[in-house]
Amino acid sequence: MSKHPRAGMPAEVSDLCNIPALMAAYYVNEPNPGSASQQVSFGTSGHRGSALKHSFNEAHILAISQAIVAYREEQGITGPLFIGKDTHALSEAAFITALEVFIANGLEVHIQADFGYTPTPVISNAIVRYNAGRNSGLADGVVITPSHNPPQDGGFKYNPPHGGPADGEVTKTIEKYANAILSTELIGVEVISWAQVKKSKRLQKVDWISAYVQALDSVVDMQAIAKAQLPVCVDAMGGSGIAYWQAIRDHYKLPLDIINANADPTFRFMTLDKDGVIRMDCSSADAMAGLLAQKSDYALAVGNDPDYDRHGIVTPDGLMNPNHFLAVAIDYLARHRDWPTSRTIGKTLVSSAMIDRVVAGVDFQLMEVPVGFKWFAEGLAAGELAFAGEESAGASFLDKAGKPWSTDKDGIIMCLLAMEIQAVTGKTPSEYYRELEAQYGNSSYARIDCQATAAEMAAFAALAENPPMLESLAGEQVTAVLNRAPGNDAGFGGIKVTTANGWFAVRPSGTEPVYKIYAESLRDAEHLAAIQAEAQQLLGKWLA
Repeated sequence: MSKHPRAGMPAEVSDLCNIPALMAAYYVNEPNPGSASQQVSFGTSGHRGSALKHSFNEAHILAISQAIVAYREEQGITGPLFIGKDTHALSEAAFITALEVFIANGLEVHIQADFGYTPTPVISNAIVRYNAGRNSGLADGVVITPSHNPPQDGGFKYNPPHGGPADGEVTKTIEKYANAILSTELIGVEVISWAQVKKSKRLQKVDWISAYVQALDSVVDMQAIAKAQLPVCVDAMGGSGIAYWQAIRDHYKLPLDIINANADPTFRFMTLDKDGVIRMDCSSADAMAGLLAQKSDYALAVGNDPDYDRHGIVTPDGLMNPNHFLAVAIDYLARHRDWPTSRTIGKTLVSSAMIDRVVAGVDFQLMEVPVGFKWFAEGLAAGELAFAGEESAGASFLDKAGKPWSTDKDGIIMCLLAMEIQAVTGKTPSEYYRELEAQYGNSSYARIDCQATAAEMAAFAALAENPPMLESLAGEQVTAVLNRAPGNDAGFGGIKVTTANGWFAVRPSGTEPVYKIYAESLRDAEHLAAIQAEAQQLLGKWLA
């Protein structure tokens, strides 16, 4: 896909979402249960849509919330439900709708004390802490966020008692129940008024900010960070963690300059992403152009997306490729943590093969799974995975004692880890990565998004079911053609072809007529280009 001519440039008034129209659409637009695009659909990270497209409206949230009530009852989950929301406009409305259903159904619900915003990792951390040592009365949670998606979007995620994203079987059940409710015009949904919700004794207001911030020293070396007094710029990106970064700065007495620290549902402070859309993607150089402009003024700069499950790391060299920082984090943690039994690192199969070499170099085991953090949640909860990360700048890791911290992605601790690495080693994360390249080889990594016809999208099913035989790729012998992830034998809807020094993987998008080609060379950029060219040629033949 070609780059938009205004990519990386500040948003203009004409780019902004009409928030009043969006909110009216949430309450006025009625979804058509017979239209697939307007049904409840849980992807890799919850149900997402827009009220303007009849895919994220009050009816959806009423149905999903009642479906979660039914699922909890079916599973015997009787503890409190923790609810967080981010700063997207639709998140506020969905938060109210969900509370009206959950309280009406007799659930005990915990929210941030001031009805404020709560990052995804904070909900996960709160669930993990609450459930530790319990065998009954377990808590679970909901996070209302479409992650880094544009301002007009909404999202609704469910986290079961392990604290991380729900797996496919759970989301299929909730999706099935919710669509059945939609098709009967919301028969069976119990709801009370917002005024009644606010008076209910079942609504518990909790100070999650203090609890999370004060516990950070158990997972990151906050004393080393405080001692170094590195000047760091934090782009709060108008997201749910604004108050958290302010509390971190004040509690640990850090010299942090926090920018974009006001919630604005239009996100007008953003620069446009590569496709000309306002998208709060902290792993995109175009979306992070504003922070990149200040990179030479600080020792380090960091940013998070609206629900704070992703991280962006900026050094004086620029925005780090997420794969590069994952490799640095793994190598550093393996050498600076004395985890008692955990020796396994989790990665998605489209993450860099540099990670494989780093993991082998520190004598850890590797678990490679399909895209989606849900594949890591149970391993993190059990303390079996020391670190888990995915190529889209999401990761979490165990605390210093080798116990679970968050079983969902935690962008805050990843940003703080970047500060710890620089404070302890005296090297920026990008300098650290260059040392890894000197040891393990140079990585050239890229993803290509290709528009696809309906026939090509349908052809992926056959391709993934029966992967073709292939002897060579870009001048090297093929070592494997995979249609299942080696770490858990789960299918990923596509194929991955590997050689000694390179690979490509292809999988269809779950939300649009696009397939994605991931490729990497551990030799050079010329080799990467050869892999990409051959991959596109092969796909053209395979999908024909």
